[in-house]
Amino acid sequence: MAIDLESHFTGRGFKGKAMVVCIDKLTAVRMYDKVKAQWTKHEATLKESLAKATPEEHDAILDTLNWMKTTDMAVVVSQAQNEAADFKAKGLDITPHRQRMVKEDLGTKFKDPDDPFRLVFVCAMWMTGFDVPSCSTIYLDKPLRNHTLMQTIARANRVFRDKVNGLIVDYVGVFHHLQKALSIYAGGGAGGGIGGRTPVEAKQELIAMLKKAIAEAVEFCAARGVKVDAVLFTSGLERVKALKDVRDAILVNDDSKRQFLGLAARTTVVYRAILPDTSASQFAPVCALFATLADMIRALLPPVDISGVMTQIEGVLDKSIATAGYRFTERAEPLDLSKIDFDALRKFFKKAHKRAEIERLRAAIAVKLQAMMAINRSRTDFLQKFQALIDEYNAGSANVEETYEQLLRLAQSLNDEEQRHVREQLSDEELTVFDILTKPPVEITPKERKAVKKIAQDMLHTLKAKRLVLDWRKRQQSRAAVRLCIEESLDKLPRAYTPDLYRAKCEAVYQHVYDTYAGGGASSER
Repeated sequence: MAIDLESHFTGRGFKGKAMVVCIDKLTAVRMYDKVKAQWTKHEATLKESLAKATPEEHDAILDTLNWMKTTDMAVVVSQAQNEAADFKAKGLDITPHRQRMVKEDLGTKFKDPDDPFRLVFVCAMWMTGFDVPSCSTIYLDKPLRNHTLMQTIARANRVFRDKVNGLIVDYVGVFHHLQKALSIYAGGGAGGGIGGRTPVEAKQELIAMLKKAIAEAVEFCAARGVKVDAVLFTSGLERVKALKDVRDAILVNDDSKRQFLGLAARTTVVYRAILPDTSASQFAPVCALFATLADMIRALLPPVDISGVMTQIEGVLDKSIATAGYRFTERAEPLDLSKIDFDALRKFFKKAHKRAEIERLRAAIAVKLQAMMAINRSRTDFLQKFQALIDEYNAGSANVEETYEQLLRLAQSLNDEEQRHVREQLSDEELTVFDILTKPPVEITPKERKAVKKIAQDMLHTLKAKRLVLDWRKRQQSRAAVRLCIEESLDKLPRAYTPDLYRAKCEAVYQHVYDTYAGGGASSER
C-alpha cells in the first residue's frame, strides 16, 4: 500500500494536500515510516532520471523532485498513557511525532495551502469538522460507516482554486456502506443525494468531462480554420510552424484569445484531476497541444493588463504520464521601447507571424504605459489612444498592418513623452505638477509658461523640505499645512488662472501630493 500511495500522490495532477486514514495509531506511524522510505527511494530514482533526461523531460522531473524535497508529512493522533512504551513494544517510535504535535500548530499548517505540510497520517483526528479546501486526496485504510464515512468524504470535496474534485482512494472496500450512509444523511431517498446524484461519483465521470472540454476546444479551433488532428501529426520544425499558425488564428481579437485560454485551462484542469490514472494517457497529446498554445499566448501578454479585461490562466499540463512530448513555449522577452529600431521592426513584421507580433508590441506598450502613468497620471490621453486603437482592432475596423503601424507610432510617441522632462528642463516629479497646472491647456504666454514651471519647482522644494513630514497624511494639522503651502504657492500663478481654475488646480495638486508622497519627502510611487 505504501508503494501505491506514494506513487499515486506524487503523480496527482492537482496535488494539494492529502490525508491517510489508518485503522489505528500504530498503523498510522507504521504507514508514515513506510511511505517516508518509499519517498526517499523515489527521490533517488528521480535524481538518476534527471541526469539522463531530454530537454523536454528535464523541467517536469525537476519540478516533481523539488516538490518532493519540500513536502512535509506528519502523524496526528490522540495521546494516550504509556504510549511511548506501547509503541516501542511494536518496534515503533511515537516520540518524535508527539513532540511535533505538541510544539507545532500542525492544524494551521495543514490548512494553509502554501505550507509544505502536505501529507498527514491519522486514524480518528481531523476526520470530522476539520475544513481544508486544498485537501485533494483521501486514502482510506479504515472501515468507516454512516456519519463518520460521510464526514471523511467531505474532507476532500471543498472548492479550491483549479481543483475540480476531491479523490477518495479506498483500500478496504468501505464504499459498499456509502449508499446506506447517503440515504440516511444526504437526503433524497435510497439513492442518496439530490435528483439521484450523489456527492461521490465514479472517476469515469471525469473522463466524460474531459471529452466534453476537449470537444469544445476542438470545435473552437475548427471555427477558425484549424484542424487539431492535423497539428498533432506534425513534428519538429513543421510542428513549431504549425503551432505559430494556430496561435495567429486564435489571436484574431481579445475575445477569441480569452475564449481559447478559458477552454485550454478547462482541459488542463480536468486532465490533471484524472492523474495519475492511466486512462488519461489517451488524451495527453491533445491536452498538451492546448496547454502549449495557451503558454505561447500567455508569453505575449504583459505582466499586468491595464485594461483590466485580460486574464492569466493558471495551470500547466502535468507530465506524469509518459507521452511523445513536444511542448514548445515561446518566451517573449519584454521590449525596451527606448531601444527599438522602428524601421527594422517594420521590415521584420512583413515576414513574421503578424498577430503574434501585434500582441508582443501591445504588451510592451501596456507595460510602458503603466510605468509612465504611475509617475504622471496626466498622461491619460496616451492610455485613451491605446485603448481606442485596441478596440478598433478587436472590432475588425482596422486590419493587421494598419494596427501594427499605429502601435509603432504610439510607441515612438511614448519614447518622446518619456524624454519630455529633459526638454522642459524639469525632473519627472516637477513635470507631473507642471502638467497638472497646464492640462487641459491654459492660454498663457511663453514667459508665463516659464513662470508656472518655476512655481511648480519652488512648491515641490518647499513641500519636501518643510511640509511632507513622516505620516503627514494621518494628522489633520499636517494635512492643513500641506494644503496651505500649495495654495500660497499657486497664488502666484498668472492672471489667466481665474479664481475657479485656481481652486481646481489647488485641489488637483493637493490630491496628487496626497496620493503620491508618503512622508519624509519620499514619493510612494518610487
